[in-house]
Amino acid sequence: MSENAFKRAGEHADERIYERIYDRVHERTHEHAFERTCYRAYERVKLARDSKRPTGLDYIKNIFKGFIEFHGDRRYADDPAVVGGIAKLDKVPVTVIAIEKGHTAKERTYRNFGMPKPEGYRKALRLMKQAEKFGRPVICFVDTSGAYCGIGAEERGQGQAIAENLLEMSTLCVPIISILIGEGGSGGALALAAADRVWMLQNAVYSVISPEGCASILWKDSAKADAAAASLKLTAEDGKSLGVIERILSEDDIGKKEFYDRIRALLAEELKGLSSDVELTQNRYDRFRRLGADAVIKE
Repeated sequence: MSENAFKRAGEHADERIYERIYDRVHERTHEHAFERTCYRAYERVKLARDSKRPTGLDYIKNIFKGFIEFHGDRRYADDPAVVGGIAKLDKVPVTVIAIEKGHTAKERTYRNFGMPKPEGYRKALRLMKQAEKFGRPVICFVDTSGAYCGIGAEERGQGQAIAENLLEMSTLCVPIISILIGEGGSGGALALAAADRVWMLQNAVYSVISPEGCASILWKDSAKADAAAASLKLTAEDGKSLGVIERILSEDDIGKKEFYDRIRALLAEELKGLSSDVELTQNRYDRFRRLGADAVIKE
């Protein structure tokens, strides 16, 4: 082999080695980036589930004045997992509805760990229809892993109760603002989030299924929940970029007086721009019709 040919062969070998090294580094970079994404997403899930986070009742007590709780769905029973009633936001009468998890083991058991039954959703709907009758805005605080899926709940029409909420909320002639304060699990969360404005706390999550459930279905391994969390696009930043929510609320001062004061001011300001008329319901309808439009394949 001539000296020039030997040099060219060496150069080609160097190029191939470089390409292999580059490809491997590039692959590892993507792997590490995905691992970081998985970590961040699943960390958010764990933060959203933290029992020390403020619950629905904490928001009601610290943001509103003169709260009067209503009970029962007028059909079957009262569901402690859903708390609702009337109150004042500054001087404006509002209807407030919250899914309540509780903090202690005793409270969580009593509240069914924040998993509403059909009577809970029907109680919420009763309060929303009453709010429409008297012209009161509706404010919802959502924190649930999902609707309760026990036999009794199914026998009493869990799916129908959720569907009725979605139907009625879509045409409710008063403003609706929903805030996801922890977990936002599937239809159980959506049943109180078919609103004009949907906000999320910085470390809240909103998803069609839990990461563990998704991993169990896709990979038959719930231990891969971190990868599922990243794929589900369940963080507040994901929701904002996808147009599912309008605002992300910082948690820097969560639980402090300043935190609740800030949310109160944001709610009061937002309600000023939401009027109770036909245009309101049309805008709400259009909002949900737009979801996923960018993902539709157009020929």
